[in-house]
Amino acid sequence: MLTSYRILPVVLFLTAVTAVADGSHFSAADVPAGLGIKKQGHIVIRNDEQSITAYNFFGNVSKALVSLRSSKTLHYATSSRSVYDSSAQMNTALPVYLANAIGDAAKEHGIDPRLLAAVARRESRFNPAAVSPVGACGIMQLMPATARYLGVKDVFNARESVFGGAKYLRRLLDTFHGDLDLTLAAYNAGPGAVQKYNGVPPFRETQAYVSSIRAAYQRSLQD
Repeated sequence: MLTSYRILPVVLFLTAVTAVADGSHFSAADVPAGLGIKKQGHIVIRNDEQSITAYNFFGNVSKALVSLRSSKTLHYATSSRSVYDSSAQMNTALPVYLANAIGDAAKEHGIDPRLLAAVARRESRFNPAAVSPVGACGIMQLMPATARYLGVKDVFNARESVFGGAKYLRRLLDTFHGDLDLTLAAYNAGPGAVQKYNGVPPFRETQAYVSSIRAAYQRSLQD
């Protein structure tokens, strides 16, 4: 949990850029087709392999249109297809409710449940009541603003937290072309930091975080 940078993903997505249609505001009518139902006050997310875009609707006006695009200057080391193996069997001893939540979330978002479990262990030691010094909460240690962005209503609800974390991990994997190190670094320090430093940021905590989870995940693949 990086105390100085965890809030970066939300700052980047929700305040970094304001899109304009007529020079002053962005109308809901300008939103690309197929984005989903526009609900007042809700954030609607569109995601593809190279970008994540958030639209925040108030009436017929989108307060902000913010897009994160994966940097073309980054060098990607695409991980094996195992990170997307949602049918893999977990080999971590967990309470049934948590094992079920991780398995279900992994299947819904198309990632390896062993990877999701490794992240959850590092983040909170599977403690749904965990709170960090900077306010990250729950099993997946989501900041409240990040949780809202992901559609998580109760950060202390284990199942909601796991689903939110899985959703975020998948979006980061897609954004960083399946590069596991960059994905984990972005989960810890924020995608903005990854792009700023053109790779895993030189933060001791982030580097230890990436190494720890990668090692745990590799061990799980061999068990």
